[in-house]
Amino acid sequence: MFALTIAGGRGERLKPFTDSMPKAMVPVNERPLISYQVAWFKRQGVTDVVFLCGYKGEEIQEYFGDGQRFGIRAHYSFEKEPLGRGGAVRKGMELVPASEQTVIVTNGDNVTTQSLAELVNLHRKQRVTATMMLVPFRSQYGVVETDDAGLVTAFVEKGALPFWINAGVYVFDRSIRTCLPEKGDHETTTFPALARERKIAALQSTAFWMTVDSSKDLREVSERLKADPAGIPH
Repeated sequence: MFALTIAGGRGERLKPFTDSMPKAMVPVNERPLISYQVAWFKRQGVTDVVFLCGYKGEEIQEYFGDGQRFGIRAHYSFEKEPLGRGGAVRKGMELVPASEQTVIVTNGDNVTTQSLAELVNLHRKQRVTATMMLVPFRSQYGVVETDDAGLVTAFVEKGALPFWINAGVYVFDRSIRTCLPEKGDHETTTFPALARERKIAALQSTAFWMTVDSSKDLREVSERLKADPAGIPH
């Protein structure tokens, strides 16, 4: 099974770390953030990982090499100019053999324990072009619960709201390549078009999931990975 991971981001909100490395290589507990994702790939049966590299991508290639040390085969797709996430995936799919009907695609700043088999099974059952993982939308503020009498009954830190958001973990049919933009973001171009055609499915997941966009996120994911409460691959 092949997986493409979008690892070309500059990570402006993670400066000064990203002055000298791509966002995916920012250290979390003395190892790169993306290395946790690679360990998850391996545990889920992924054999080949295509790193979609942009800003300072040579740092990723230097760390993973041919991938043997990490139990996978590593491949690299380098952008000569910024292509956007959709363009990066389209270019990277050139490295996926024609024999691979489906491919996993992820944002390189995600850490999760979601079962890929569950996503792939849904994708095949629905016979769609793309399947995406959704996670609960959590409030950035503490949520206060009250009863009908107006009395406070509970305080919930970062409580889940009644909405679901895109987790940046996908299963794509290889036919999606021609639907992806040569430059731009698949989330604003390809996905709306597939939704209109009823060719995109979604799995609502309550598995552990975090994405790192800021220094605060970095601290939180570091603490969770140290505790390893959900069996996160190391």
